[in-house]
Amino acid sequence: MAAGEETSHILSGLTAQLPDRDPEETAEWIESLDALIAEQGTERAQFIMRSLLQRAGARSVGVPMVTTTDYVNTIPVDQEAEFPGNEEFERRYRAYMRWNAAVMVHRAQRSDIGVGGHISTYAGAATLYEVGFNHFFRGKDHPSGGDQVFFQGHASPGMYARAFMEGRLSEEDLDGFRQEKSKEGHALSSYPHPRLMPGFWEFPTVSMGIGPMNAIYQAQSNRYLHNRGIKDTSDQQVWAFLGDGEMDEPESRGLLQLAANENLDNLNFVINCNLQRLDGPVRGNGKIMQELEAFFRGAGWNVIKVVWGREWDSLLEADHDGALVKLMNETADGDYQTYKAESGGFVREHFFGRTPQTKDMVADLSDEQIWNLKRGGHDYRKVYAAYKAATEFKGKPTVILAKTVKGYGLGPHFEGRNATHQMKKLTMEDLKAFRDHLRIPISDEQLDADLYRPPYYHPGMDAPEIQYLMERRKALGGFLPERRPGHTPVTLPEAKSYDIAKRGSGKQQAATTMAFVRLLKDLMRDKNFGHRLVPVVPDESRTFGMDAFFPTAKIYNPKGQNYLSVDRDLVLAYKESPAGQLIHPGINEAGAVAAFTAAGTSYATHGEPLVPIYVFYSMFGFQRTGDSFWAAADQMTRGFIIGATAGRTTLTGEGLQHADGHSPLLASTNPAVRTYDPAYGYEIGHIIRHGLEQMYGDDSTQGIKTASDQNVMYYLTVYNEPITQPAEPADLDINGLLKGIYQLAPAPEGDTNRPTAQILASGVSVPWALEAARILNEDWGVAAAVWSVTSWNELRRDGLAAEEHAFLNPGQETPTPFITKQLHGHNGPVIAVSDYMKAIPDQIRQYIPNDFASLGADGFGFSDTRQAARRYFKNDTHSIVTKTLQMLAARGEVEEGAPSYAIDRYKLLDVNAGTTGGAGGDA
Repeated sequence: MAAGEETSHILSGLTAQLPDRDPEETAEWIESLDALIAEQGTERAQFIMRSLLQRAGARSVGVPMVTTTDYVNTIPVDQEAEFPGNEEFERRYRAYMRWNAAVMVHRAQRSDIGVGGHISTYAGAATLYEVGFNHFFRGKDHPSGGDQVFFQGHASPGMYARAFMEGRLSEEDLDGFRQEKSKEGHALSSYPHPRLMPGFWEFPTVSMGIGPMNAIYQAQSNRYLHNRGIKDTSDQQVWAFLGDGEMDEPESRGLLQLAANENLDNLNFVINCNLQRLDGPVRGNGKIMQELEAFFRGAGWNVIKVVWGREWDSLLEADHDGALVKLMNETADGDYQTYKAESGGFVREHFFGRTPQTKDMVADLSDEQIWNLKRGGHDYRKVYAAYKAATEFKGKPTVILAKTVKGYGLGPHFEGRNATHQMKKLTMEDLKAFRDHLRIPISDEQLDADLYRPPYYHPGMDAPEIQYLMERRKALGGFLPERRPGHTPVTLPEAKSYDIAKRGSGKQQAATTMAFVRLLKDLMRDKNFGHRLVPVVPDESRTFGMDAFFPTAKIYNPKGQNYLSVDRDLVLAYKESPAGQLIHPGINEAGAVAAFTAAGTSYATHGEPLVPIYVFYSMFGFQRTGDSFWAAADQMTRGFIIGATAGRTTLTGEGLQHADGHSPLLASTNPAVRTYDPAYGYEIGHIIRHGLEQMYGDDSTQGIKTASDQNVMYYLTVYNEPITQPAEPADLDINGLLKGIYQLAPAPEGDTNRPTAQILASGVSVPWALEAARILNEDWGVAAAVWSVTSWNELRRDGLAAEEHAFLNPGQETPTPFITKQLHGHNGPVIAVSDYMKAIPDQIRQYIPNDFASLGADGFGFSDTRQAARRYFKNDTHSIVTKTLQMLAARGEVEEGAPSYAIDRYKLLDVNAGTTGGAGGDA
């Protein structure tokens, strides 16, 4: 049984379909196995069983694969590793942490604050974390280089509570929980947010599902660094703490195959199976642990279940007829949840009382003893054994499924309740019961003094248990979580590496995608910098012309290429290598962004900067994976995002779902993204160089840069339409190019009384604007200047900053937005055009004093020729001409009938009359 409503007969796939023709002989075989286990232990029995299964397969004896085992612990009692710690000390400060975590959230919910928080997640997961902190999670000073731990977002109060015990946070800091501006300097973010707490958190995880996939690609990135000889990461482990409800996110399960395919035995998932999601049971009628066991095992993972605590061991050992295990198998999660919200007597009656055998098993136990039969995730011995087995397992990633109770120890109002996730505060009765349960030395008088200010508890740094805690962290390499942004120095590319972008394409035509790829190739050849570049392409390398990298840089595959390539005789043959530089996730944009994030944060995670270049196809970037880019920004990823085959009319033939007319607008919602829409290769060269300087120039090795935020991602849109790439002009306004706009072609000289206009164009529309300016001059006597807008988004960002400064500094000189400065003294209406929806150029409308109109491609895309598509959307050359005439006519500067005449002359309403653009050009 993998999932679904059926919860009984968990192993029926083995026996139920076959008749037992000799029950007596069957019993003898089972008795033999029992004897083997009794005399030689479970490890020997495992080997014998595996040998028999292997032999059965060889003899064509059909034995179905068992993807789900009984609802008991995977590790037998006789194979459990001995717990090496001081149980009493660990129990003490684990109680202190659970108290302080709950009190921190409770105090933040008083009436004058009311910022909320989550009490129950950490209360139920404390043991899972503390076993790791005390014995497994290695800090950055460990000889291995340290582990990467993805903490479950809603458990963040527990990490703050531990940091308080360690002396890293003060009571004032704890009281700044979720008050990041009003308590600045003593503020704690709600969840793991590296951007908000850049010295503390490393990985943002509360965007459900993104944490799991980022952890997988972090483990891959560790191996990538090692296999390419950049850093020895061979002894580093990645830990991801997840919720069982979170595992319903497609992202949580959808990338498990990568970890198995690449044998990422440096990766451990720990799934906190409290059986509850935010509003109720994860699988009320089913069993989520069994479902996850089947799913992970089917995906090729090593699975360890930690279902029951040590108090169950003697009961299970006495379960000679299997009645207790059968009962465990058949009980639905909804019932298990209810049991922990009731009492020992209720469990006796409704669980054990369901069969005579199990009822007799607990006849000598009191109701209190039954109530204290713990779940495995609360037993540090069981958890330790699971973690040790996971870290020692080779060849596969491991998932640990640990059964817990949400709100554990918080009392009957919290434990296992459907509403426990939303409950932020405790009653006085809850507080006192919780204190008693944890044995915290705080008096009733101290609690009665103020319900909303119960005291935190710390026994002092000299207390033996705190000394032990500190010693454990020292032995394991320092505190966690911790983020260190300092890194090895980066030697940026030499100036000559950008020469190819300046030269243009001569007599040949080349799309901006190809211009970018040629530049990237030269940057990868730079002897001091090239090895730091990490091209990431899901599955369109040939479309982008990046197959040229295959035989030289090679595609990363830790197993190499163990097959005879079908294109081995070609110059650009597909070539995989453990030392390959290209990350090739396949048809997998979510995985590509996860790989991009892991590489783009390597400067902090490993102290070794990598610069990822993620090239995606059309709109399969921000539209498909915008949430992942948001997490990348939170993690302070640095790198380049290349939206190739950009624009709504350039990708002929592909149709609605491929025609991207809005990605820059989606990107504008991400404060860490700098969006550019370059028209020419030389513009790309300057933008890439500027981006690298922004990320790794000046004193970035110290993790600081005074000029502006260096933790940015540069998003460039490039096109697949071949054009003649001009050489870089000698008098290029580089400052204007980088800020977002420069004058590409001044208005033609002539009669000073002629009407004038300013055409602002970006990306692939710049050649249309130049052609429109020529027609306006030659056929209509209009002098139009053409401006290349490299970034509508950056111009708006600059304008907003100017407005904000003016708003907050009345009486001071009002700053002028850059776009306003650039257009100062340039008269006539402004016509803004792009191959995107009009809302993108409209971002700068308020900063332009001239009459303003925008042309673009609003609405759904479709399959057709470029000429027809542009004529349909009215953003082609003749539409620019006609719109300019219309605006001049409204000003009385051309004849009133000129626009109508132009519409007829150019057949503007006939899609078959379009002439803007050419065919071809995959790259």
